[in-house]
Amino acid sequence: MFSPGRGEAAAELVRTSPLLDLPPGSRVLDLCCGPGLFLVPLAARGHSVTGVDLSPAMLERARTACADAGADVRLVRADMRHHVEPEAYDVVLSVFTSFGYFDDPDDNLQVLHNAWKNLAPGGRLLVDVMGKEVLAGWIGRPQAVDLPDGSYIVQRDTVLDSWRRLRTDWTLVRGDTARTASIRSFLYSAAELHDLFEAAGFTAVECFGGFDASPYDQHSRRLIVTGIREEESR
Repeated sequence: MFSPGRGEAAAELVRTSPLLDLPPGSRVLDLCCGPGLFLVPLAARGHSVTGVDLSPAMLERARTACADAGADVRLVRADMRHHVEPEAYDVVLSVFTSFGYFDDPDDNLQVLHNAWKNLAPGGRLLVDVMGKEVLAGWIGRPQAVDLPDGSYIVQRDTVLDSWRRLRTDWTLVRGDTARTASIRSFLYSAAELHDLFEAAGFTAVECFGGFDASPYDQHSRRLIVTGIREEESR
């Protein structure tokens, strides 16, 4: 999931994406930062970066990556349902489909409410997920990834609850053994995630089909939604 190639792709996005072309010195919060793929390139561009994750293992990997790159990044172990630093950030990011994993839909909405509180007036939230419309184009086709040690992982996706949720199963095959892990998440269409942003208080909500700011349509590979916390506090 977090190969070196994916880290290079994240750095290229930070360098080239108009959606990540942030004002110099922006205060950026990366929710579910994982091993820090976006933290290092954001810090390298001069932004003040905080990474939040609940996993100690992911934070340790992020800490190592930042140290190796000489990146000055603040790391916080926290549950994003509860992490609030009022008006402390100019940008909040949730990338690599890190949104929608709580079983209670109110918890997922709470994450957006918290993002609104974390943003200074005029600040922007960006959420990057696999949109429901995108998934419909390739669901049902298992994907295999070869690993350097000769083992491989097979990913299978299954739609649940009348297209409300998705179960993803990963099977690691190593020699004569196989281990499977599963995770469930909510599936969002562009309209559904747009409405959630507005329910959380965001304005100027827009949907894009990629980090190149292309329109969201049947050819898109990602669903990226952005919204603004208005200048006047609510």
